[in-house]
Amino acid sequence: MSTAQKSRTVSGPELRRRLRLVREDVAIRTEAGRIRGDATDAGVLAALLWNLLTEPGDGVAGALVTALGAEGALECAFGAEAEPKPAADSSESRPAARALREGRNRWAARLEPEFVLASLQAAVRSRSRLLLPGDPEWPSSLGDLGDHAPLALWLRGEAAALSDRSVAIVGARASSSYGEHVASEFAGELSGEGWIIVSGGAYGIDGTAHRAALGAGGRTVAVLAGGIDRAYPAGHAQLFERIAASGAIVSEVACGGAPTRWRFLERNRIIGALAGVTVVVEAGWRSGSLNTAGHAAALGRPLGAVPGPITSATSAGCHRLLREYDARCVTSAADIRELLGAGVEPAAAPPGEDPDMIRLADALSARAPRTSDDLARRSGLGLDRAEALLGILELDGSAVRSATGWRSLER
Repeated sequence: MSTAQKSRTVSGPELRRRLRLVREDVAIRTEAGRIRGDATDAGVLAALLWNLLTEPGDGVAGALVTALGAEGALECAFGAEAEPKPAADSSESRPAARALREGRNRWAARLEPEFVLASLQAAVRSRSRLLLPGDPEWPSSLGDLGDHAPLALWLRGEAAALSDRSVAIVGARASSSYGEHVASEFAGELSGEGWIIVSGGAYGIDGTAHRAALGAGGRTVAVLAGGIDRAYPAGHAQLFERIAASGAIVSEVACGGAPTRWRFLERNRIIGALAGVTVVVEAGWRSGSLNTAGHAAALGRPLGAVPGPITSATSAGCHRLLREYDARCVTSAADIRELLGAGVEPAAAPPGEDPDMIRLADALSARAPRTSDDLARRSGLGLDRAEALLGILELDGSAVRSATGWRSLER
């Protein structure tokens, strides 16, 4: 490890100090107890902290928690075992050791009492519940995500709605009347038969599917990319209240967390894992719905796509799924029922951008300059990684540096 890298690494004593402050903070323990009665249990509090410290899909944290349990993982990352090893120790060059060191740098930025307390207070105000792996209501299908499974879920509504008897219906925000008609027909018919409709709560196809399920007297689940204490999009605030009354609104992002492009992409893996079948009704050539489809296919879940006019840009993504990703052609609810009884071989997900770059771009603002430290905290990246990527963004003209910080040139 170079001298510059050492200076960026938070020391073991400092990590232990931060962990002790958070664990012993009376206000934090009080707010946690209002969310879960068993939050005084060290393992439960540790699981809660991991959810607050990490970005969605953090495989290093997931592997650590799987191997050591939430409390043991905290001790490994921030406790007595967290003292950085000397540079001469060859273990630092091993991939696992490097991943853990980089993980510590990411997580340490959020291991502050003020940050943790603010998230818990937002959860209490919104009457959000916290589900943890091992809870009776935890959806077992999420285990298929392996080390990238969510470490916790925040929920409003009925946890029983997180059933394996579910169908994901997703699609374009800028949907056509054709797509909305198809989504409404599928969701209404399947919901009337007792299937739970899962979608992302967005405008367009998602919102149409949610409303059709409710209109049929069924239950629906909205998986959000930000904290469930804030309605996003704001125009769906009333719809979310209706969903929570009989179904559920869930997110792995802690309350107070903003929806970002990276979090939308990671949210999609939860939709794909929760549902027994994923159906894309409309999607552009590079739509986020293709990301959901890719996760579903990689998990071996049956995948369906609705064909549309070859001249329609909103159907180009569906045609791509049919041609390149072995999706099944869906033209009726009966086709979806057929898929529910079928399995498929895992397929490769559509290619995506560098996830770290997406998270950093999300953290940049076009108006307010932000320091490297602030951007690292907002993106969940280590400071070294954030600064390296900022240099790339500066070179390609996406970001500019001033005396007061970094600004985006793309928003």
